[in-house]
This record gives sequence, C-alpha cells and structure tokens, in this order.
Amino acid sequence: MINLHYEIIHGDFMKAGEASSNIKKALMQLGVDNAIIKRLCVACYEAEMNIVIHSYGGCIDVDIFEDRIEMNAKDKGPGIKDIELAMTEGYSTAPDVAREMGFGAGMGLPNIRKSSDEFEITSVVGEYTNVRIVIFID
Repeated sequence: MINLHYEIIHGDFMKAGEASSNIKKALMQLGVDNAIIKRLCVACYEAEMNIVIHSYGGCIDVDIFEDRIEMNAKDKGPGIKDIELAMTEGYSTAPDVAREMGFGAGMGLPNIRKSSDEFEITSVVGEYTNVRIVIFID
C-alpha cells in the first residue's frame, strides 16, 4: 500500500488543486489506467475545493492498493446541516468570493459521488465533514 497525505488550507485558492495534481503524477508513475486516474482526480479536486471554500481547513489522504484506491477527505467544521440537500446538483452555499472566481456551482459532492465506485459522507455540524470514496482498479 502507498499512502499520500495532503494538508488543505481554508481559503488558499493559490494552492488549490495541488493535491489532485500531485496525486495524478504519482498514479501515472505507478502505471494506473488513465480512466481511473481521471475519476480519482475529479473526485479529489472537488473535495479539495470544498475544503478550501467551505471549511476551516483539512486534509486528503489517498491509499493506493493493488485492487483499489481509497480517498478520504476530512475537514474541520462547520459541517453540513442537510447532507441530502448538499448532494443535490446545483445546490451551493459557496460565498461570493468563491463564486466570483468561478467556483461554487453546486456540483462538488455530486461529482465526487459520480466518480466513485463507493461513496460515503459523514458530517457533524460545528465539527467536521468526512468524504470517503473507493475506486476499484480492474
């Protein structure tokens, strides 16, 4: 197993996307199929942006196994009050500063789910949100 760990800083739009870019490079070096890389990078980028935009910071961990890749994105607060609503395409709580930069279209969580073979989200208001996905490698 290979573990990749990235700290994500709230509001740091300059570094946003670095984790997903570095993960892509690592997967390419390992010879992972391009279709798998694309799915994981879409999910990772969306999770990374959600942490930058909506949280107080967090981290992304990717574990690479022979048969699967697991990604865990965990942030610090504020949590999600209504997960079902947050999973609705187009629903967004992004602040104006994010929207002015072209983010916050409400597709982050739905795109993560669409990119995954397994998807799980847990959240405690005022504490954290955790998004875990699995993508199987054929």
